[in-house]
Amino acid sequence: MVGCNKQKGIAELEEGNAVYYWRTDLRLDSTERAFLQQYHINKIYCRYFDVVLNDGAAEPKPNATITFSDTLPDSIEIIPTVYITEDCMHQKYEGLAEKLVKRIQQMNETNNINNVREIQIDCDYTSKSRKTYYNFLKEVSEKWKVNSEKRNAILSTTIRLHQLSMEAPPVDYGALMIYNTGDPKKWEERNPILDYRDVHPYLDRLDKYPLPLAAAYPVFHWVRDIHSIRVEHTVEAEEILKVKQAMEKERPDLSRSIITYHLDKDNINRYKPETYEEIYHH
Repeated sequence: MVGCNKQKGIAELEEGNAVYYWRTDLRLDSTERAFLQQYHINKIYCRYFDVVLNDGAAEPKPNATITFSDTLPDSIEIIPTVYITEDCMHQKYEGLAEKLVKRIQQMNETNNINNVREIQIDCDYTSKSRKTYYNFLKEVSEKWKVNSEKRNAILSTTIRLHQLSMEAPPVDYGALMIYNTGDPKKWEERNPILDYRDVHPYLDRLDKYPLPLAAAYPVFHWVRDIHSIRVEHTVEAEEILKVKQAMEKERPDLSRSIITYHLDKDNINRYKPETYEEIYHH
């Protein structure tokens, strides 16, 4: 039954190249526009806002909402993406799913963003919050599919490697986040963005996981202050490609839908065009 579900879902997960957009203003320069064209990007997972539970707040609230200074080419599908902090899922909040869907739809209408058929929810859920989060996703899916009036309305969620051991969430597919795999506190031993040694233990779970999966790889630079020390990390191209090859060996369909995190001129210039060619075109 598991294989059946996975196979059915894979047919529904379209092939294509995508990027995450994680800035608070949608504004593209010529380098970024050229990138979208050069690598045939047909989807942008665009972070619309975060949902956070501030200290003392009675319920979760939106935060860091994006503004739209630019428009995207008509050939690119925009996928509103909402990041929800895990503590928002420690209890059920009545009406949260409906508020989230309505807020996305209002933002689409205000900014003349038409034909949106998919939304994605990003949450680093744990065994403690999983049940509440999954029930929340069911509500979001129901509200989205009714309110969008699209028969083919889609709901996706991010999946972190540690979540592969859990029951799959009730969504159409998952975006497997193949980054932030290490412990930032152990930065002297391994790259916390991506290290093959941190990915390896999860490889044998890939083929058994029943949900269709897109694969998201890191192209970002990481700077953080730890104990008054400024720490910087960038993943070498060879490491990204080594991990990608290992993932696709275990689960070949991961090559169907590739996402990079995230669209930014500095990230584009960080890697050679050949590296992006290999990430996107296996």
